[in-house]
Amino acid sequence: MAEVQRGCGLAGYLLLLLLMLHGCKARIHKLTLENETRFAVDLNNFGFYANGTLDVNLTSLRLHSDPRMNYSTYPIGFTLSRSRVNGILTLTPEENEACPLSLKEPTNNEPLILFLINVDNLSVTMKAISGKDNVLTAEPKTDKTKGQRTAREAPEVKPETNAEKPGNKQAESQKEAAPVKEKTEEQPEAKVSGEAEKVDENKFYLEKTKEVILALGKVNNSYNFSFHMVIGSLAQGLYSLKFHNCNNRLPGVKLPYSFTVEVTEKNPGGYLSAPEIPLSRLYICMAGVFFVAAMVWVYTLLKHRYSVFKIHWLMSALAFTKSMSLVFHSINFHFINTKGHTIEGWAVMYYITHLLKGALLFITLALIGTGWAFVKYILSDKEKKIFMIVIPLQVLANVAYIIIESTEEGSSDYYLWKEILFLVDLICCGAILFPVVWSIRHLQEASSTDGKAAMNLEKLKLFRHYYVMIVCYIYFTRIIAILLKVTMPFQWQWCYEFLVEVSTLIFFVMTGYKFRPASNNPYLQLPQDEEDVEMDEVVTESGALEGISKVKKTSNGRERQKESTF
Repeated sequence: MAEVQRGCGLAGYLLLLLLMLHGCKARIHKLTLENETRFAVDLNNFGFYANGTLDVNLTSLRLHSDPRMNYSTYPIGFTLSRSRVNGILTLTPEENEACPLSLKEPTNNEPLILFLINVDNLSVTMKAISGKDNVLTAEPKTDKTKGQRTAREAPEVKPETNAEKPGNKQAESQKEAAPVKEKTEEQPEAKVSGEAEKVDENKFYLEKTKEVILALGKVNNSYNFSFHMVIGSLAQGLYSLKFHNCNNRLPGVKLPYSFTVEVTEKNPGGYLSAPEIPLSRLYICMAGVFFVAAMVWVYTLLKHRYSVFKIHWLMSALAFTKSMSLVFHSINFHFINTKGHTIEGWAVMYYITHLLKGALLFITLALIGTGWAFVKYILSDKEKKIFMIVIPLQVLANVAYIIIESTEEGSSDYYLWKEILFLVDLICCGAILFPVVWSIRHLQEASSTDGKAAMNLEKLKLFRHYYVMIVCYIYFTRIIAILLKVTMPFQWQWCYEFLVEVSTLIFFVMTGYKFRPASNNPYLQLPQDEEDVEMDEVVTESGALEGISKVKKTSNGRERQKESTF
């Protein structure tokens, strides 16, 4: 176990160093890509309620000149699409074969908005393909020769009469009350009215306006533009914002580009995505439940102190660490909702407790599976190798999780670390099953070779129950809960986290109940077989001890005798 402790200590130092180098998860995103060659970049996914807002500010877009670039046939720009099935790709396989920016007609009733960047005439063409009732606010491109904005397919804003404008009503009432005014009093009113008309000219209702030509700025060979969008009540849902360079869809073409984009997403109640809004309250409530369970467990240990083993206290440490991790997780989501980002100190505390919780969970499960402390105090070589594999993998999995949390979704390493986390998690889950399987096989062999078959069968039954519990826990939290997540309505996806936490609580309670410190526990009713074998070997080594027998009491109070073999 000394190697294990040194490994955990090293992992702690590595984690602290990592936290000093990486930022924290936020909902105000800023992504900078240099010499990127991907044809599609997933900038972010967010669940919007009605009146939620999306602000996108593209700066420093630089396109490396290349004769192979054909922006008319293979455009560049953004797509904003709503998911059909809560997080699953919006585009169909047929649509994915072609560049999404080249779509002409809607293939479904889901909102899909395209922003096509044209660097030749410094414009951005916004195409609303089934735009629902979203409202876009952006600077339109003006025709310098005519002094008019370029918007197609009917004005997006109805011409409002003077009776429909609250400001003009007030002006008319004031005019009727005082038909003659001084010139100095009329100027501020005219200025305010002019500003209101300017704001109206930049607002487009996508339910009616299908195409708008927006302005594209240029500064020192870099391009920029921005837009603000309000999600309507008919268009709320999970949205995916992506950047596309369709030139790089061609075989063998990898044309580099660079840009910086700032994305701010917000719901009426804060910066959290719709499925994440209840998570802060969920985590703090579950933290209280785990804390109560931990206190009940400690009370049980103190009540049966003569039947307590070291692993029982390790189980209590796991429960308290889980509770603390949920508290800091709740605090993180609270600050994200109110400020758009986490507070670094609270994020560090959460990551530390998250790492400790993960390590303690797998160590405890593996130790229980081997029967350590209950039946034997020494791990076999095979079991030691399992620990030397599982613990570093758990450290790697937690480091991968931290990197994912602190990395923007659009960065090139995001999905790599996500795949590493998924793979390592599956390996760890499979590895902790090996000690249980070995213990079951050992008990099956012992039941057929010695005279304590009935007791061994009782323990075998307990191990089989424990094995089934672990398999069900892994299967539910890694597969079933995820399937439920992608089939739920977007505003109910927080139930995925609720199901995972409740299943973890049930698993903890059932494990504690089966291996509780009590005189009627099947583990504690059995004699220590390994100690019997060692004592027999010591007694028979010396000829001077011939005829001496060892007397040992069983759990029912009777004495049994083992005669020396000599």
